[in-house]
Amino acid sequence: MDSGKITGFLDLGGPALWVIAGLSVFTLALIAWKLWRLSLAGVWARGRAEILVQSRMAGQAVQLPLARSLRLRFVCAAMGVIDGPLPAQAKREEVTRLALRELAPLRTGLRPLELIVTIAPLVGLLGTVLGMIEAFQALQDSGTRADPSVLAGGIWEALLTTAAGMAVAIPAAVALSAFEGLAERLQADLEDMATRLFVAAGVGG
Repeated sequence: MDSGKITGFLDLGGPALWVIAGLSVFTLALIAWKLWRLSLAGVWARGRAEILVQSRMAGQAVQLPLARSLRLRFVCAAMGVIDGPLPAQAKREEVTRLALRELAPLRTGLRPLELIVTIAPLVGLLGTVLGMIEAFQALQDSGTRADPSVLAGGIWEALLTTAAGMAVAIPAAVALSAFEGLAERLQADLEDMATRLFVAAGVGG
């Protein structure tokens, strides 16, 4: 589809459809950026961190590797705290702080997605309402000479914005749910690893 056809299609829905088109581009860019950031953070890499925790639980001497993934960075930092001179309660508080520090970037970019999920259908509905008002005004002005096909054309053009708004909001909602689920799983993993490290070190509450 060339640019002329795209522009003509967007003009059918009026300003609301242009706004939704902008939201769709922003949504795709935001999701791509988020996936790139998560990939750089190594959120899907679990193996080396798990091996490190299991080695510590088995009482084996471990050499801390160059930490690149989120889990591995946390495990290395937590082991340093646990092996340090702090009291037991202070160690737990510091490890909790480290976990929160690692998890915080995972929430970056989720608020804009939440906003898109909320406002995209509303913008679409607004465009539909305005389009319906315009269609019925045209019907009133035409009086007895009203052509039902013209009215039907105006209505389906108005409904374009509702469909477009939902088409943007649904993928945004799916991506938001996936990112939130990933953050929750990572939080659970970090809590589990920290608990096992404390148990292996014999650190009480």
